[in-house]
Amino acid sequence: MWPELLPQLCNLLNSEDYNTCEGAFGALQKICEDSSELLDSDALNRPLNVMIPKFLQFFKHCSPKIRSHAIACVNQFIMDRAQALMENIDTFIEHLFALAVDEDPEVRKNVCRALVMLLEVRIDRLIPHMHSIIQYMLQRTQDSDENVALEACEFWLTLAEQPICKEVLTSHLVQLIPILVNGMKYSEIDIILLKGDVEEDEAIPDSEQDIKPRFHKSRTVTLQHEEERPQDPDDGEDEDDDDTLSDWNLRKCSAAALDVLANVFREELLPHLLPLLKELLFHPEWVIKESGILVLGAIAEGCMQGMVPYLPELIPHLIRCLSDKKALVRSIACWTLSRYAHWVVSQPPDMYLKPLMTELLKRILDSNKRVQEAACSAFATLEEEACTELVPYLSFILDTLVFAFGKYQHKNLLILYDAIGTLADSVGHHLNQPEYIQKLMPPLIQKWNELKDEDKDLFPLLECLSSVATALQSGFLPYCEPVYQRCVTLVQKTLAQAMMYNQHPEQYEAPDKDFMIVALDLLSGLAEGLGCHVEQLVARSNIMTLLFQCMQDTMPEVRQSSFALLGDLTKACFVHVKPCIAEFMPILGTNLNPEFISVCNNATWAIGEICMQMGAEMQPYVQMVLNNLVEIINRPNTPKTLLENTAITIGRLGFVCPQEVAPMLQQFIRPWCTSLRNIRDNEEKDSAFRGICVMIGVNPGGVVQDFIFFCDAVASWVSPKDDLRDMFYKILHGFKDQVGEENWQQFSEQFPPLLKDRLAAFYGV
Repeated sequence: MWPELLPQLCNLLNSEDYNTCEGAFGALQKICEDSSELLDSDALNRPLNVMIPKFLQFFKHCSPKIRSHAIACVNQFIMDRAQALMENIDTFIEHLFALAVDEDPEVRKNVCRALVMLLEVRIDRLIPHMHSIIQYMLQRTQDSDENVALEACEFWLTLAEQPICKEVLTSHLVQLIPILVNGMKYSEIDIILLKGDVEEDEAIPDSEQDIKPRFHKSRTVTLQHEEERPQDPDDGEDEDDDDTLSDWNLRKCSAAALDVLANVFREELLPHLLPLLKELLFHPEWVIKESGILVLGAIAEGCMQGMVPYLPELIPHLIRCLSDKKALVRSIACWTLSRYAHWVVSQPPDMYLKPLMTELLKRILDSNKRVQEAACSAFATLEEEACTELVPYLSFILDTLVFAFGKYQHKNLLILYDAIGTLADSVGHHLNQPEYIQKLMPPLIQKWNELKDEDKDLFPLLECLSSVATALQSGFLPYCEPVYQRCVTLVQKTLAQAMMYNQHPEQYEAPDKDFMIVALDLLSGLAEGLGCHVEQLVARSNIMTLLFQCMQDTMPEVRQSSFALLGDLTKACFVHVKPCIAEFMPILGTNLNPEFISVCNNATWAIGEICMQMGAEMQPYVQMVLNNLVEIINRPNTPKTLLENTAITIGRLGFVCPQEVAPMLQQFIRPWCTSLRNIRDNEEKDSAFRGICVMIGVNPGGVVQDFIFFCDAVASWVSPKDDLRDMFYKILHGFKDQVGEENWQQFSEQFPPLLKDRLAAFYGV
């Protein structure tokens, strides 16, 4: 709106007066930062065609401050590949090289930043010079100015993501690895900020700004696969070894770079690392020893195979480090051990699991808050890996966790809830023993009673209780009533507040809907854990009315949790759900929209559960949902979980209403078969396959073209129930008899050997 501004500022750059020139550059840099996209558009008549060449002239200015401004201005346009910059790209790169050894740290920092971004967007232009750029970055990563070193260190993180990484970096590893390892030491300033000399601080209350906001992840219904261990998609939060310094620094950047490079080079990294590690891990100075433990943790994922021979010696050493006199050594040892938990659990339990667990539990009761936090997080990881291996030690584990309740300040209490919830998830029904319930429940319920409905600390506590309720099953009965009532109240309060806000936004605040989401998820946990015992609680509450509102909420996460609860209530006490089906089904139908994956997934699952309860009475509702389900199962790039749940629900729908669903068989049979072949034998798979068999009976023509896929899906069963096996047998033999021996021979020639063998062994075809 001010067309004279840019030309005037650019003219002022030519001023003889230094202050005018610097002031104009300062203003231009802020404009470039704020409006890079606008400047590179036709809207302003492409001012960059003038500005970029102008800025490039100032790279050679005698004042470092102005050189620095000039680079910073041009840097704003790299990531968006601004046209005017791309046309001058070679000049830009030449000018950068000319400034490579500038005496001013701010200039060097901006040069490094430019090269890191160019690596991402114009690597083609850097490749001819890559050898010297790498040499330069090796120098800068050791720059005496930490801000320059940090910018340069980003180069290795970015390079690791490029396909050419291995090719261009292999010969430089011998220089790079020691530099990264050296950058992983705490700096003196870090230690001061981290109060590294304060060993005991457990009695000092946390300041509220130390506590990061927590976000609740809504419930998503998934199926068990063939591979044994469910992998948690949120495992990416690794390098959190010193949270309070959550500013990105050289230590964290070096560790992250080593981590990604370990994933690129794998075992090839170890010859450069092992000699260094030996020296670091046993070093008398704690700062150096600590950095060695961090190195060992950073490479755990990428170099695991190559490290295995050394672990029998290293793990006991790390376990000894858990009782080091320096708190920062104890806390990093917790983290690094958690990175090797998978290996620890794969060994005989007395070798490493037992000593590790014993020491970690002591650290959970450490007198230093950072160690408590690291130990709690590490223990949660160990629980996920060890699962039922922990059952023999449950009494001992619970004693420790419950003792920590009385000891912890605010922030760590929230992490402790997570460790207890993970324990419940890991050992499941083994927790349902009177002595364990006696230990665990009183402190949890005491906290539950202390917290007000408006307190966000309810989130982790509700999540924890949800896991505990699911694990304890009937053991949770004595505690369920107040917990259930409060969840209903939380949902009701949130809905009421949302209504007030929608009617009078100027008078009322918008509610925090997380309260409602977490409450719905805990109700799901109760329904799943208590099963039919939840019936009398539902009977005495207005949850179905509330659920009707939640299912129509504008916020997807609320709908997602509502449908999960609807499915769980359908399984636990359908008598209360059935009167609402006519109102609920159209809402479920409209939510079969794959734009919101998790909402769609849970709605699909709930429809399948409703089918199993409704039986033939499902008939009036088939048309509301069938077309959407068939469309979803045929969509490219649909996530696996959604495909699996969709297939199960289509199968169940066909099981109860075959006449309505079978005519569409040909439109879904192929994706249906491929999405269910990797699912473990279970109730859901059983009912879905019965549905397919019944539909094939109604419309055998619908499966003819894709019969090989059906054969493959049948062969994925390890031990179907006898009557289901008979259904498979009849269909396979019916098809074989129909086409005749000769055609069947030709047809079965296409089978992979494994499929052929299984069908012959199980079904005699």
